[in-house]
Amino acid sequence: MFKKILVPVDLAEPELARPAIDTACALARTSTGTIRIVHVLPMTPVMLAEYVPPDFDTQQRKSAEDAMKELTGTCGLGTDRVSGVVRQGGIYHEVIEEAKAMNADLIVMTSHRPDMRSYFLGSNAGHVVRYANCSVLVLRD
Repeated sequence: MFKKILVPVDLAEPELARPAIDTACALARTSTGTIRIVHVLPMTPVMLAEYVPPDFDTQQRKSAEDAMKELTGTCGLGTDRVSGVVRQGGIYHEVIEEAKAMNADLIVMTSHRPDMRSYFLGSNAGHVVRYANCSVLVLRD
């Protein structure tokens, strides 16, 4: 049913992403689909730029890409069916843009239980659900 599945993850909390990755892998196995795992790096705030090394963004991206390679290998599907990408920017915006770029059929993601801040500001999962052009499956932790 779902041929192209996108799984947004936070590499700082890989245990939170595990249910989404496992669910996406199970769905891909039943439909010979492909999975793309995406991690979004935040932009370095301008006011902090002078306090970090000049190659900070490059180091951060390299570290994220290395972690992504390790994570994509845990799915149990062939390398032709699982890929990873690192993007930089606003989380929900970049997730939605990646879904558009790959023409995703489904986004599978996990979400924390909402707290008061989420009710007022909204969560990344909430934004993805509202603005994605494809189906979104949100798994609660």
